[in-house]
Amino acid sequence: MKDELDAWADELQETIYKEAEADYSREVYQRWRDPKRFGPMENASATGKVRGSCGDSMEIYLKVEKGRVVDSSFFTDGCGPSVSAGSMAADLAMDKDMEALADITGEVILQALGGLPEDSIHCAGLAASALSAAVDAYFRA
Repeated sequence: MKDELDAWADELQETIYKEAEADYSREVYQRWRDPKRFGPMENASATGKVRGSCGDSMEIYLKVEKGRVVDSSFFTDGCGPSVSAGSMAADLAMDKDMEALADITGEVILQALGGLPEDSIHCAGLAASALSAAVDAYFRA
């Protein structure tokens, strides 16, 4: 019985992945399946956390040396597009001066991802807001 249930679950998951691959850009799909920079960062120089109207939360962590981002990561409890957007935001922040992070908007994240379906566009804004909150926290410290 357990083997049958496991096989059914594996088949269902594979169907979900195939549907997602058809609905999203390759960049979104790959970051969803294997997110870069995922997970909380210990000893971050700054952290920004926001919660979207959809209920998803997003955190961005920045390690800053001499005013420049030397490491970044993110965490979200959200959907695949939120994971992809957080991953992209953390990547885009790398090796940038803190002032330059203000240029990373939801639109910039959307473009870098190759777009999102209309009902998921807010995920890019959520990631940009978390990044902005991290920048604000850094300059307030």
